[in-house]
Amino acid sequence: MELEPLLKEMIDAKASDIFVVAGLPLSYSAHGQITRLDDNKLFAEDTAKVVEAIYELAHRDIGPMKANQNHDEDFSFAIGGLGRFRANVFRQRGSLSAVIRVIPFGLPNPEDYEIGEDVLRLSKLQKGMVLVTGPAGSGKSTTLTCIIDRLNQERSSHIITMEDPIEYVHRHGKSIVTQREIPTDVATFAEALRSALREAPDVILLGEMRDPETVATAMTAAEMSQLLFSTLHTTSASGTVDRIVDTFPAEQQRQIRIQLSLVLQAIVCQQLVPTVDGRMTPAFEIMISNPAIRNLIREEKTYQIDSVIASSGKDGMRTMDQSLFNLAKAGRITAETALRFSIHEEALERRLEREGLL
Repeated sequence: MELEPLLKEMIDAKASDIFVVAGLPLSYSAHGQITRLDDNKLFAEDTAKVVEAIYELAHRDIGPMKANQNHDEDFSFAIGGLGRFRANVFRQRGSLSAVIRVIPFGLPNPEDYEIGEDVLRLSKLQKGMVLVTGPAGSGKSTTLTCIIDRLNQERSSHIITMEDPIEYVHRHGKSIVTQREIPTDVATFAEALRSALREAPDVILLGEMRDPETVATAMTAAEMSQLLFSTLHTTSASGTVDRIVDTFPAEQQRQIRIQLSLVLQAIVCQQLVPTVDGRMTPAFEIMISNPAIRNLIREEKTYQIDSVIASSGKDGMRTMDQSLFNLAKAGRITAETALRFSIHEEALERRLEREGLL
């Protein structure tokens, strides 16, 4: 199969992901909807040929996958004049399969992705930890890329990114941007982070905090006057704090809460929700650490964080349910969609009813 023409067709269709799975035709996802390219189902030998073509374009050895030595592999590759792609190759029901994420050349425009100044202004922070969280595929990488690009254009600094794999490629602007790919350039996130602390960083982007060692090292970096960005797969600010604390043994959690309350600057939680016109739009929860929130983290009262966020709109904060309500009130999404993606469904339902939206 000629893979390059297919990838070009997917970019033209504004696809986000391409699915190569035996038993189904080639399929792609665009604007939250999965479309089948035709009616021709793929067999195991067909998916194997597509996967071989992916490896050939990426200049990688397919041997371990064909020999069943690897059960999955994640990597990125680029095609000149076309774009960058992130491939995850895996086995299902004994056959080779793949999902290819489409990453067009160039950096994303925040306006195109509806990422507002209340998120982008986090680039002005000088130190501490900023977390961008949400489910897989919710746009965390895009949001972080826009923040890092703003930093790169406005500040003279050394930015080090650690990604698995590298998606967007940053050119040097006012800043020097060093991008390291896991595991191509360095074996693990923890090792990359330890190494980065010896490389005169001003800003660190840590692709994901996966284990206690990485979390602890990240907090140490934030304490050392570095500005550190990272991600977690959590859906609320309070849940993010609890997830970090629960990563550690019980005897360490009190100290971690104190440390986290000092270094945490902001949490941005996001999810993509379907609009009334069949597209997708982001909904954001934004928490900015203030004395009240820092005290709640220290005193194990994270369940009260939502209330502080809800009452701190003047400080640039908002809850996920407030974002969903605003989208529904503006007619961008239906009230039913707002409830489906809400954190506190009953409270949001009452508010929508009061406004006559239900």
